[in-house]
Amino acid sequence: METIASAQQNIAPLSGSKPPAGRAAPFLPMSRAEMTALGWDECDIVLVTGDAYVDHPSFGMAIIGRLLEAQGFRVGIISQPDWQSAEPFKALGRPRLFFGVTGGNLDSMVNRYTSDRKLRHDDAYTAGGEGGKRPDRCTIVYTQRCREAYKDVPVVLGGIEASLRRIAHYDYWSDKVRRSILADAKADLLIYGNAERAVVEVANRLAAGETPRQLDSVRGVALFRRVPEHFTELHADDLDSADEGASRKPGDIVIRLPSFEQVEDDRDAYARASRVLHREANPGNARPLVQRHGDRDLWLNPPPIPLTSDEMDAVYDLPYARAPHPSYGDAKIPAWDMIKFSVTVMRGCFGGCTFCSITEHEGRIIQNRSEGSILREIEKIRDKTPGFTGVISDIGGPTANMYRMACKDPKIEAACRLPSCVFPDICPNLNTSHDDLIRLYRKVREVKGVKKVMVASGVRYDLAVKSPEYVKELVTHHVGGYLKIAPEHTERGPLDKMMKPGIGAYDRFKEMFDAAAKEAGKKYYLIPYFIAAHPGTTDEDMMHLALWLKKNRYRADQVQTFLPSPMATATAMYHTGVNTLKGVRRGATDKVETVRGGRQRRLHKAFLRYHDPDNWPLLRDALKEMGRADLIGPRPDQLVPAHQPPGTGKAAATKRPVRPIGRGQRFTTKGVPLLKK
Repeated sequence: METIASAQQNIAPLSGSKPPAGRAAPFLPMSRAEMTALGWDECDIVLVTGDAYVDHPSFGMAIIGRLLEAQGFRVGIISQPDWQSAEPFKALGRPRLFFGVTGGNLDSMVNRYTSDRKLRHDDAYTAGGEGGKRPDRCTIVYTQRCREAYKDVPVVLGGIEASLRRIAHYDYWSDKVRRSILADAKADLLIYGNAERAVVEVANRLAAGETPRQLDSVRGVALFRRVPEHFTELHADDLDSADEGASRKPGDIVIRLPSFEQVEDDRDAYARASRVLHREANPGNARPLVQRHGDRDLWLNPPPIPLTSDEMDAVYDLPYARAPHPSYGDAKIPAWDMIKFSVTVMRGCFGGCTFCSITEHEGRIIQNRSEGSILREIEKIRDKTPGFTGVISDIGGPTANMYRMACKDPKIEAACRLPSCVFPDICPNLNTSHDDLIRLYRKVREVKGVKKVMVASGVRYDLAVKSPEYVKELVTHHVGGYLKIAPEHTERGPLDKMMKPGIGAYDRFKEMFDAAAKEAGKKYYLIPYFIAAHPGTTDEDMMHLALWLKKNRYRADQVQTFLPSPMATATAMYHTGVNTLKGVRRGATDKVETVRGGRQRRLHKAFLRYHDPDNWPLLRDALKEMGRADLIGPRPDQLVPAHQPPGTGKAAATKRPVRPIGRGQRFTTKGVPLLKK
């Protein structure tokens, strides 16, 4: 397939759609008046998004819109439409080719609800930060309204909400397994992952007269279709068999996952489906997957091929206005304010942390921009972004320090089926050199008008300790008082379920960080992040974490409670109680403890905030039930004091009434109930 970079230079003429050479819209139009000003009588493609329209490469709709514009298509944007009727979806008229629908930069349920299922009242991707501007499951709702507006126009789903819900999946907010979002939305196609290659091919083939059903060969696409007769099926849906469809066979192969009906009713089947999906994630060796939904087969093609550096540069060099659409006036868009002085240098993550969905969406092969492209963007920020004072707020990506890291041997990389390159240890085939990143940092600091370049993306500390020079460079030039880092836990049980390194790696990084700060004459501090209530975490694990925090004099202002986001491996563990990092077979699975009850989740959060007097009554009760009353008292080695300051203890005061013994929520240590009958 033609690359994106070459396609931009050799755009095939498209009847009535190609703009004059060199002309790009100042903003992609959001109204008929803007279309008229551009001389358009119709749009070829209308993109509907749950986010405010910010024409910047940190916003997915801007990337897709500008990329399609560069292909010669007339692209319009409908941003955060009123979904109560179909009329707002007619604002730009009938699109000639298709509607592209996305929930935005976040899953709409993650965006609107906390990990405790409480409603958020703000939205960082909305003008004014106002909540409620998009419906729950907005990809489904928007698609329905597009159908009502123009029932014969194809609808193509994309973005992270569609990507992470592409197969039957556990939905935390309804506490049930839902069908593929493609089935619920009744769309024609779903594009998952990094969509540039797929959307270019889909748009051009639809423009050439093909139908959505004919696009079954496009990588990164999901659609409903029959399994062709020449394909051999490997049955990963047989839970009584140890065969998970991993065997390699010649010819065209498709792996059959347990059906929606199976995974809805059978947690072992769900665990098997999740395990196989994650195993078939490497574009170099992944096979198509098929999953039955009722009387139809959902077909998922292998993941997209990662973009080359030239292609990444072409995407980021598109003519973005680098600002919110003028229709928002002076209203603040928090997400824009946060990233307008930051630069993305790479995509993807090979860490494979089970609670994170980056790998499922962006892949684990790092996609890098060139130094030239990055430096050009910094110059654009300097010259075009109002309010720039010389400080680049972040230079990084999903992880700060994976730039240009890759497997040493492309053949090994293409054949690898492991979910992580750094767990349980760093793979010997992984190039962990930070030299390219150090060189980039130095060149960025030399750009005229740049006074300071910050690193705000999370640093993968187990990689950083491999390069003392990088740690020194980071601390000396790119830290502004604090550096966030995410050990997530101290205990081996939960860390193994997270696929995170032991706390020893953090200790080594801290030693190097402190030494570099001292040498630079700086007073800098690490801010460690931890997760409460992650699958595989016991009350005793959280107690030991709290003791570690107190010993190291850490007091967390905010705590992160595990949020079971769609498709994450840890979400499968949460829902099924099965460790999907190991083989799944009926009656022979590795079980995982999960924290599901509200009171136990509050306890795990309370351990992270052991210093808050409001949490002390709850912690005292738990410590007594765990047989650790010795940790109650005034000594430095004790966790909480025995006395309660007046006016505190709110967390205990709001807990639910205790139900009869044997029916209430039980605290557990290592899975053993401690309440006596």
